[in-house]
Parts: sequence; C-alpha cells; structure tokens
Amino acid sequence: MSLKTQTIKNVSSSWMSLLVNGIVGFFLAPFIIHHLGDDAYGLWILIYSITGSYGLFDLGIRSSVVRYVSKFHALGDRAELSRLLSTTLFAYSIVGLIATAVTVFGAIYLDRIFHIPPGFVHTARLLFLMVGLSLALDFPLGIGGGVLDALQKFYLANLTRLASSVLRAILIVIALSRGKGLITLGLITVVLPLIASGVRVFMAVRALPVPISARYINRNTLRQMAGYSSATLIIMVAARLRFRTDAMVIGAFLSAAAITMFSIGSRLVSFATDIVVSLAEVFTPMASQFEARKDLQALQRMFVLGSRACGMVMFPCTVILVVLGKSVIRVWVGQRYVADAYPVLLILVLATTLWTSQATSGRVLMGTGRHKTMALVVLIEGIANLVLSIVLVKPYGIVGDALGTAIPLAITSIFFLPQYLCSTLGVPVLQFLRQAYLAPLLCSFPLALTLAVLNSLFPTPSYPTLVLEMAIGIIAYGLCLLAMLAIRRPPVTGFGTRVLQLLSRSEF
Repeated sequence: MSLKTQTIKNVSSSWMSLLVNGIVGFFLAPFIIHHLGDDAYGLWILIYSITGSYGLFDLGIRSSVVRYVSKFHALGDRAELSRLLSTTLFAYSIVGLIATAVTVFGAIYLDRIFHIPPGFVHTARLLFLMVGLSLALDFPLGIGGGVLDALQKFYLANLTRLASSVLRAILIVIALSRGKGLITLGLITVVLPLIASGVRVFMAVRALPVPISARYINRNTLRQMAGYSSATLIIMVAARLRFRTDAMVIGAFLSAAAITMFSIGSRLVSFATDIVVSLAEVFTPMASQFEARKDLQALQRMFVLGSRACGMVMFPCTVILVVLGKSVIRVWVGQRYVADAYPVLLILVLATTLWTSQATSGRVLMGTGRHKTMALVVLIEGIANLVLSIVLVKPYGIVGDALGTAIPLAITSIFFLPQYLCSTLGVPVLQFLRQAYLAPLLCSFPLALTLAVLNSLFPTPSYPTLVLEMAIGIIAYGLCLLAMLAIRRPPVTGFGTRVLQLLSRSEF
C-alpha cells in the first residue's frame, strides 16, 4: 500500500469515526442532561475531568512507542522492537498499580476538595472508583493502540472506537430510559473501552508478531524511552493544565451546575478540534520515518501541506460555530443555556483555532524528537492558564475561566509556534503562513457572509434548517477554494485533479 493511499485510508477512517462519535455525542449529551439534571451531569463531567488527569501517569510512554516502533519497523530491527514492547508492557503494569492506589486514596477525600451536592457523595465516590480502576487497567492494554498508530494502521483502531461508541450510545439510551442513574452510566462507559482496548491488543499482535517476554525487558531501552518521553510528559502536563482543569476549577470555586454550562460551550469547540487533531495524528509516524531516512525535504513538504489541510478544516468549523453558535446551542440543549454557554464557546473557539490549525507542527516535532523546547513553552502556558483561570473565575464566573484558557493559548499560538517550527525545519515564516493559511482564510469570508444571511432568513432554528445552512455554507466555501485554484492555474482536466492541485500547490 502506497503512503498516499494509506494516509487517505487513515484520515478517512478517523473522520468517519469522528463523524459518528460527533453525531452520537451531539444528540446524547442533551439526552443525558435532561435525564440526569444539571447537578448530576456536572458531577459526571467533574469525575471524568479528575480521572482525565490519569493520562499523566502515561509519562509519555505511548508517544515513545509510536516514535520508536515506527522507526525500528522502518529499519527492520525486530530485536529492538521486542525489547521496546516488553519494556513498555512492564512499565505500563507498574503505572497501572500506581493509578490503582491513587484511585482508592482519592475516593476517600473527593467530597472534601470539590463542591459535591450532599445527596451525590456516595455516588461520586463509587463512580470515581469505577472510572479510576478501569483507567488503571487500560494502561497495559493501551500498548495495542500505540503499536497500531506506529504502523500507521489508524483505521483498525478507529473501527474499534466506532463500534464501541455506537454500542455505548445504544446502551446509555436504554439505561436512562429505564430510569437508571450515574452508576449504570459509568459502568457502560468504562467496560466498553476496556473491551475495545483488548481487541486492539489482538490486532497489534497480528500486525507486529514479535516476541514479548520478561527476558526482553531492557534497562537501556527504558532509558532511551525516558529520554524521549520526558519532554512528551511535560507536553501532556501542559495539555492537562490547558484543557482539562476547567471543570475542576469551576467545581472547586463555583458549582456542579456551572460545570454543565461551561461544558456545553467547550464541548461544541471540541467537536471541531477533534476533527483536526485526528487528521494531524497521522503525521507523527510519517515524520519519524522521514527523519529516520534523513529526508528533510519530505519533512518540509509534509509540514506545509499538513498545516494547510488543518487550516482548511478548522477555519470553516470556526466560522460555523461563531455565526451559528447561538442557534446550535438553542436547538441542541435549549434556550436557557444560550446566555451562559455561547460566550464560553466564542472565547474558546477563537483561541483554539489559532492552535489547532497548527496541529501538524507539534506532530512533526514529536515525530522527529525535537519537541523539548515546545514542551517547556507549553508548560509555562499551561501554568499561566491555571493561575489565570483561578484568578478570573471568582469575579467573572465561567467566562473568566474561559479567558484564563484562551489568553495564554493565543499568545503561544501567535508568538511561538510558527516561528519555532519554521526555524527548526528551515522554512521562511511568511512563506509558510501564505502557503498554508491564505486560501482557507480568504474563503472563510464568503462562508461567514453566507451563513449570516441564512441565519437571518431562519430566525427560529431547527435541526433541518441548521443542517441546510451548514451545507450551503460549506458548498460556498468549497466553490471559493476551487475558484482560487482556477484563477491561479491554467485549466486542467478533471475535478479530482483540481482538488489535488489545490492541496499540493506551493504558491498558495
């Protein structure tokens, strides 16, 4: 299978999985909110935000698996692969035991740290134990997903996530319709991902049949992984501080109901960013292979084209959320949530767009092992995020928390990331910005105008009218991109050829 075919297969399967997950999440969230209530749903978000910090126990191990499996596989070094995977399984087992101890200890003191309604204390502790223990078990099982990603078999992992997501949604609807509560919801949510992780382990063993045993555990391999993953761990800490502490800050200073209001706005933003992040994921193993072959030109081209693809996807998503955001919230969860949720959405989407449109940059750095400087910068940003959120949440509520996230993120995205990447890869900054982002930026203006006109024509939104507005807007956006291609190039034969030229043309 050619690299282009494999990339298209991976990206299309990722987007298919995200489309299904997005549709499921979009319709499932209001169903859960209205069946559980604001307090219970806010508690649900809080528990998952706390246990989301368990990702730090990964210590950057998964990223080193993707980095070195892709490298050693490209070099055909099976001995190193055995040492790497055996050592990784040992390390993950230790991490799982540590996570188990933290879960038991944390469940005892949960209600002393956060504002949990008195009637939910027992439920909160049991839910925390359930989610935390499942995550602890998922650490050693997670090696399968890392191997599949390293081999650029994202489509296999996406299939398991897709099946798990659909089955989860069906079971949740059935359970809540029958009057079940948070514990049943938690049980459904933790069991299915564990089953999916087990399936990915089976797929990984078949795709990469190398021996794994205690005798292959190697201290030098562990040291090599630690050298790479230390910077990745810092990036993970920063990511948690930037995007995973909001619910905890709001839960500590405001209320569980306020978490629900914040999560509505942030969830819509995450629907858009997840699409771009899934696209950028394929560039980490590709960058590792190009780096192993010392192909700088291929790295530069991937950096520019990958950033252009991220911009082409993220910019229209941002325009849709800014122009239609109030209508989407009104139709999605109800009018009473619009006043609180839309300002959060607006603040977060503008800052997040600056970062997410450059998602390829971080993947290139991690794939080539050049991410240490970025790690320190984003850690400082993450700390600033947490401090600002705490300072601003009291006087300004959930809007203050959103500002605490957005301000440092925007500063890093504007003043650090493009300059650092271009310097690292030897690409002029202005040339990069013009080639990557000029076309999608210019085409976003007719998209915004089209959506604004349509939104005024449908003052009472509904799901059909929103879908119609978005479809017409995306068509306008796509036609604009094709028009720019036609102006800059002589006529060519075939619609597909024009689209491919748009993605690969260096003059944009």
